Amino acid sequence: MTAGPPSDLVERLGLDAGARAIILNADDFGMCRAANRAVVPLLAGGHLDSATVMVPCAWAPDALAAAAADPGADVGVHLVLTSEWTRYRWRPLTGTGTSLVDGAGWFPADVEAVERHADAGDVVAELTAQVDAALAAGVDVSHLDNHMGSVYGLVTGRSFLPQALELAASYRLPFRLPRSPEGLDVLGADPSSPALVQALGAAAAAADALGVVVPDRLWTHPFELAGEGTPDEEDYETVKAGFVDLLRAVHPGVTEIFLHPMVDDDELRATVDRAAPKRGYERRLLTDPDVAAVVAEEGLVRVGWRDLRAVQRGER
Repeated sequence: MTAGPPSDLVERLGLDAGARAIILNADDFGMCRAANRAVVPLLAGGHLDSATVMVPCAWAPDALAAAAADPGADVGVHLVLTSEWTRYRWRPLTGTGTSLVDGAGWFPADVEAVERHADAGDVVAELTAQVDAALAAGVDVSHLDNHMGSVYGLVTGRSFLPQALELAASYRLPFRLPRSPEGLDVLGADPSSPALVQALGAAAAAADALGVVVPDRLWTHPFELAGEGTPDEEDYETVKAGFVDLLRAVHPGVTEIFLHPMVDDDELRATVDRAAPKRGYERRLLTDPDVAAVVAEEGLVRVGWRDLRAVQRGER
């Protein structure tokens, strides 16, 4: 991975200019009980720097209650416009009489449907409702990010980033928008695309103009479990080796590394269509002493989204 454009964010955080800062974030908090059973103890044990709740999901009340009960928990809102699984779906908080649902009244399963059919006003109303619900539950919301990249415009080019950034500015919250395209291949984008580079540059400039703090990079490892269901299915040690390589490749600046840690149990395997073992492996990665040793050896500085929020609000 090549280094993206420079940023002064690490210095605004009070770190050296060449610091390699990372945020270990758990996406999909509240999606199901298997997610909550993993994320809550990982946050409490300091193995995660932050997590983001999928407010429309069935297990979100449990996640929101846990976050509200722990003042030290760095928890944001994972803004949702899609519902990707076959046997487990969720609906908008704003109801089914909008452009945000498929023929069965659920959020659509894919990002392309959102980009092609969602009305911008409906998007704003729904995302606002999700943030307000988290705040009403007593969560000290630290930041906003987005499930499946559905506001980025990565498929058709029609994005809802202006609306998402305005929302972040109105709540004085940082937002997951990488300045650099590297790592976005996991969301189906081409990081070498000049159009993507130009779009991200324009979006980052818009965020700066609104005073919304954004990280330098957004990284993860592949969502899928390579060779799943075959004799060549990758095991935990293979996944760990790839994750260690990713950590060693972190550049100066602030890089969010997002994972989906969950308990790999019967509930999870009945919920998701694929890669349940991978989510269990990611839970193990976060408590693996070998992984912690690499973070220390590489001199990576762990920060949280609350730190970025403090920068945005002029509190540090």
